[in-house]
Amino acid sequence: MAFESESPLDALWKEYARAFQAWDDLTLARWLAQTLGQLEGRAWRLSHPLVGAYRLGAQLAHDRQIWFKRLATPPAAYAESSCCRAPFLPLLTRDVRESGLICQHCSETLVPFEEIAAEVRAGVEAWAREYEPVHAVAHWDDRQRRGAGNYDAAYENAAEQAEQLLGRVGRELASGLLQFYPTIVWEDQDECLEVRPEDVPV
Repeated sequence: MAFESESPLDALWKEYARAFQAWDDLTLARWLAQTLGQLEGRAWRLSHPLVGAYRLGAQLAHDRQIWFKRLATPPAAYAESSCCRAPFLPLLTRDVRESGLICQHCSETLVPFEEIAAEVRAGVEAWAREYEPVHAVAHWDDRQRRGAGNYDAAYENAAEQAEQLLGRVGRELASGLLQFYPTIVWEDQDECLEVRPEDVPV
């Protein structure tokens, strides 16, 4: 989880991260391995506090190259990722067709879209294609906004659609991906449409 801006939320996450910075490498490695065991077997919202804490620790572990040091053994269900050799923990986002599944440790592509299992890839692709025009409403230019007549109404309608589409990820798509990965994290917000995690039903 990189902190590139200085928004109040970013400053808050920096404050949270300080708790992990005081830990030595062995303590951090053991905590991460233990937490992976707690995450295993479920689909998790990106906004879940346990996932947020894990991501903070995972970013620091990546910076320190803790997984290269083999200080702790992750649960057996987690294969080694090819991008950074950390345990295999994928994130499903609305950009899955372009970015694939994202590594929660280094933020690189963990599973390219075309390598997602065929049994679930078609459903994921259909969902992403449906989501694209909904999200795009937040980025309409002036001509598109004028053409919509009432842009505020179009924006609100898009936000409501996004809430339902994101909820479908948690109810349907994430469980399908659990057939192939020990844990899946799914994006449950859309900042551009002002959709917050608490708006997304599951």
